[in-house]
Amino acid sequence: MSQLSGTNDTITAAIEKYSDMVRRICFLYLKNDADVEDVFQEVFLKFFQNFDTFESEEHQKAWLCRVAFNKCKDLHKSFWRKNVVGIEDRELPYELPEQSEVTKAVLELPPDQKELIYLHYYEGRPIPEIAEIMQKNQNTVYSLLRRAKTRLKKKVSELE
Repeated sequence: MSQLSGTNDTITAAIEKYSDMVRRICFLYLKNDADVEDVFQEVFLKFFQNFDTFESEEHQKAWLCRVAFNKCKDLHKSFWRKNVVGIEDRELPYELPEQSEVTKAVLELPPDQKELIYLHYYEGRPIPEIAEIMQKNQNTVYSLLRRAKTRLKKKVSELE
């Protein structure tokens, strides 16, 4: 019984600590509350199945990021997603118009650039760690970051 209690504590702690991060990643891709919640549940179900394999908290966090990105990509590739048209376009839930415009610009980036911007600017991760998470060469990550920044600057200047 005590092992089950320890398992529940570990999983509960991870959900409390990383739920906002996973939801933000999902929203970057999906922009739909229902899909975000579905993928969120899948990510933490997979976490439950693998919770005892992590070397450290950083490994756990990086793993959750990678699984969230992959689950979102899987949903985008699904038959349902490709063949069903959504009923409504939702406005992004931000208080300041400037925030909303920048967020929209980030959401319009290609997936790999969107991931990179999220990990670097929202999560504060260094490039070597991002390269490991994204399974790319560090120089490739630097190039992607430069391209993403250029696109964002262009987009924001168009808005002004």
